[in-house]
Amino acid sequence: MTNENQRFIPFISKLIIAIFAFIGMFIISMAFGAADVTVKDVWQALTSNATGEKISIIREIRFPREVGAIFVGAALAVSGAIMQGMTRNPLADPGLLGLTAGANAGLAITLAFIPNANNLGIMIACFIGSAVGATMVFGIGAMKKGGFSPLRIVLAGAAVSAFLFAVSQGVGIYFKVSKDVSMWTAGGNIGTSWEQLRVIAPFILIGILISLIFSRQLTILSLSEEVAVGLGQKTTQIKAVLFVVIILLAGAAVALVGNMVFIGLMVPHIVRAIVGTDYRFILPMSAILGATFMLLADTIGRTINSPYETPVVAVVAMIGLPFFLLIVRKGGKAFS
Repeated sequence: MTNENQRFIPFISKLIIAIFAFIGMFIISMAFGAADVTVKDVWQALTSNATGEKISIIREIRFPREVGAIFVGAALAVSGAIMQGMTRNPLADPGLLGLTAGANAGLAITLAFIPNANNLGIMIACFIGSAVGATMVFGIGAMKKGGFSPLRIVLAGAAVSAFLFAVSQGVGIYFKVSKDVSMWTAGGNIGTSWEQLRVIAPFILIGILISLIFSRQLTILSLSEEVAVGLGQKTTQIKAVLFVVIILLAGAAVALVGNMVFIGLMVPHIVRAIVGTDYRFILPMSAILGATFMLLADTIGRTINSPYETPVVAVVAMIGLPFFLLIVRKGGKAFS
């Protein structure tokens, strides 16, 4: 048996365990909430033509909400993993490097100037905003030799994020769309509909699929730029494709639930501790664990102060901030 097979078999076992954890969390998220429903009600709602108030709540409110959480968690975790591998920066995260702030600014501008924009229009605006935010961050980082160091990139991300959030708030106040913008940027799945998912989910699926196709190249790129070039990798083209994938995933996630930070930072670090540094394993596991984590955060947000909602972004931040500080203190050693 080859070393490759020896690594592959344990990964399959870990993947199966992660899938079972994901399924269990999905069932819990569907059963718990302000409305008193049972696992039996959930089963009937998903597998039969039964009707009733509880069944309707599950099908029309809770089910699309949790499906949205799955897609957002997977998108942010995979985009964070790609960013960390591509930049070799242990602190890379869509929310920390300007992507989600840019998407929020694009959202605010769209709501101000095109108030009747549909879900597709809003998503395209978020894509453009994410691209602008990321370009500003990496542009500032590239202005000086050695600019892509973790510290400088994070500082640039913080500055650009603050600026773009100010743009978002300023546009919202001036054009009197602050309430609409806040509904998106609160960071939650409230009101997620099947119509939104039909538009946004395919982009997330396409982004994850492309990332899996380029996972071997990303593994080589994460080792060293010189190694990648020496092995014949077309690094510029690969980075361009992966950059587009990051924008697709982060922009679609923001279009669905608004600003959400730390998921893209935490999950890849946890995954690397489980499966190692091969991105053929990191990316699928990140998608599953990211979805599981988002389901957990959303369930906590719905139940911790039921029947009132606790913003999911607050739940994620309470977990993510200590994790971020731990990674900073360890100097990114958890990354390796």
